[in-house]
Amino acid sequence: MKIFSRLYEWTMQWAEHKFAPRALAFLTFIESIFFPIPPDVLLAPMVLSKPEKAWNFATIATVSSVLGGALGYLLGAWMFEPIIEPAINQLGWQHKLEQVLVWFEQWGVWVVFIAGFSPIPYKLFTVSAGFLSLAFIPFLIASTIGRGMRFFLVAGLIKLGGAEMENKIRRWIDIIGWAVVFLIVAIYLYHTQTS
Repeated sequence: MKIFSRLYEWTMQWAEHKFAPRALAFLTFIESIFFPIPPDVLLAPMVLSKPEKAWNFATIATVSSVLGGALGYLLGAWMFEPIIEPAINQLGWQHKLEQVLVWFEQWGVWVVFIAGFSPIPYKLFTVSAGFLSLAFIPFLIASTIGRGMRFFLVAGLIKLGGAEMENKIRRWIDIIGWAVVFLIVAIYLYHTQTS
């Protein structure tokens, strides 16, 4: 089944659309607060379609993500108990929140930098930083460096790979997509059996 090939083609077409930079900004902004899909899924094809704008796209993603992170911080500071905590409980993310709080206790602002750069859900750290009243300026600095490093790295690698990388992605996308689905299911099954 070539589901991922079709999805890839659709994403590549969307990446060339004139509103793609706005969509990237919006996606990156909301991903820093609550949205589950990482902005890399739009950033990478945008860079593939217009490699000369790689650094512009990375800048858009970085600025939008930090602005979204700042809003997540404020929501955590002001709306944690009435809105966010019930949502976390409803989603069954209590254990994730508890782990995030432990990491904050151990690492402080460094955990924001790590979450900004890595695939760890950054949104959990933006809201938690506000809830824990982490100093706002260090939070912004760590967010900017972490998110900037991530998005500029993605843009740079895609730009460097160019058309050759795009051809390889196009050829292997269905195998990669199904492998990721299999891996997620395996991790989920393993996690439910060990919990």
